[in-house]
Amino acid sequence: MSSKPRLHYYNGRGRMETIRWLLAAAGVEFEESFVEKKEDLTKLQKDGSLLFQQVPMVEMDGMKLVQTRAIANYISTKYNLYGKDLKERALIDMYVEGMSDLNELFVMYEIQPADKREQYIANTMDKAENRYFPVFEKILKDHGKDFLVGNQLSRADVQLLEIILMVEEWKPDVLAKFPLLQSFKARISNIPTIKKFLQPGSQRKPPPDDDVIDKVMKIFLCPAS
Repeated sequence: MSSKPRLHYYNGRGRMETIRWLLAAAGVEFEESFVEKKEDLTKLQKDGSLLFQQVPMVEMDGMKLVQTRAIANYISTKYNLYGKDLKERALIDMYVEGMSDLNELFVMYEIQPADKREQYIANTMDKAENRYFPVFEKILKDHGKDFLVGNQLSRADVQLLEIILMVEEWKPDVLAKFPLLQSFKARISNIPTIKKFLQPGSQRKPPPDDDVIDKVMKIFLCPAS
């Protein structure tokens, strides 16, 4: 049996993408078992693999981990991406919760009706540019270090880069007003493990297209036939 973590999710970003990012940043190779259709999800549910009947699910260290935050917490703790003490962890948690709120907007885009998507993404861009990014620009200014917390890479840095690149896919100049975030992006992108994950052919998933959105709808929203 492989000792590599095995990720169970559909072949797209969704709530699993942050898990992929964290494992990649830690230099951990992982395997993926894709949920391709409703029956794949039903099988996982029936065989007891999903504690709350939901994916994402990650098999690692003899466990079947579910709930996105719990999985991310475990990986971050195991691979030293969670700060050096309780105070740093509290800051990381605060920052990550804000990022998760923004990330969730992108996750929910995939299930918006086609005629609502344009307005939905416009609202999401507005929140990114005027609510969330100013906060992280200020954090970097006040902290005065290369990283968001302490002076070493944490999950907060990894997840912020993920969010920045996601927003830039929709609005390439979104960082124009945020010089510290521009520098942060360049700096974190050049960390060797992350740089590798950003190269073509990695397990990083592309933005969702209509085919992915259609598959997600059929797997998670349509009743079983």
